[in-house]
Amino acid sequence: MTNMTRGLLAATAAIALAAPAFAADYTFRFQSSDPAGNPNFVLHQSWAEEVTELTDGRVEIELLPVESIVAHNETQDAVATGILDGHITDLSYFSGKDPAFGLMGNPVGAWSDPEQMLDFIENGGGGELLNEIMNPYGLHFVGAITPGLEALVSAVPMDGVDDLKGVKIRAPEGLVQNVFAAAGASPVNLPGSEVFTSLDKKVIEAADYTVFSTNQAQGLNDIAPHPVYPGFHSMPLVEISMNKAKWDAMPADLQDILTQSVQDYARRLIQSLAEADEAAVAEAEASGEITIHDWSDEERAKFRGIAQGEWEKVASQSPAAQRVYDTLTTYLNDKGLIQ
Repeated sequence: MTNMTRGLLAATAAIALAAPAFAADYTFRFQSSDPAGNPNFVLHQSWAEEVTELTDGRVEIELLPVESIVAHNETQDAVATGILDGHITDLSYFSGKDPAFGLMGNPVGAWSDPEQMLDFIENGGGGELLNEIMNPYGLHFVGAITPGLEALVSAVPMDGVDDLKGVKIRAPEGLVQNVFAAAGASPVNLPGSEVFTSLDKKVIEAADYTVFSTNQAQGLNDIAPHPVYPGFHSMPLVEISMNKAKWDAMPADLQDILTQSVQDYARRLIQSLAEADEAAVAEAEASGEITIHDWSDEERAKFRGIAQGEWEKVASQSPAAQRVYDTLTTYLNDKGLIQ
């Protein structure tokens, strides 16, 4: 190798080291409704990293934990104005803007399986409707994910709707509380931080809280040994949405990749949390100290029928909520989930 060749190679290497890293075509900043370190947040980060891989580095998403830029219920405005580029958050947080967001975000009693909700969004008109409602607010709905169907914490045996009558149950204000009251229960408005103590002191007999594995890890099933699993009442829709103008500025191939990535991620998330629930259920059953109650399809449909009356009340509150109600009930009717 000549001195000239060595010199050219050295110069080339020096230029390569000095050159800046390849910049993405699109760099976005999203805020999550989960705190850093939370299992959901870690999983959401994996989705953001996957987007970079799927787009060969053309799209990079920086995911920030809750409250990093704005409050959890202010991200919709922040995305619309460009303070944030997107968010991953519970849709029902924005029911104050339009009750349609609350009804779509958690139509209590509607779903018995996460796949039902995803099918409604992807194939039953739900996704298109959400974009019709969101677009005027400056957002584009990319897709839905969910942690899955929440189990019900209970200190008393419950095998169907009739067993709810008179039960003092922790339920947050709004649609969840209204549906349980319509079913004959006695809802109590308590923050999540007081659920364990209230069950332990018998202030309440049951609680709407979260998925089975988390309930188990926090010791709730130890003091309330009659959980209903799979649950029948609550399953939040977590939306991945972004600024509409920035979405529209992306080429169609990147839009398609992002849309598909959310659909694929939704299935991975459900599977991950379902496996955690299955392991927790096996551990709990092996202890012999709890009895798991799985409601029949008939009892789930009965609860759904009661809930439908409360959905109707929400539907009357805005034209968009009425459209959500009509689209939702049409889907449920077509699938034989309500009559």
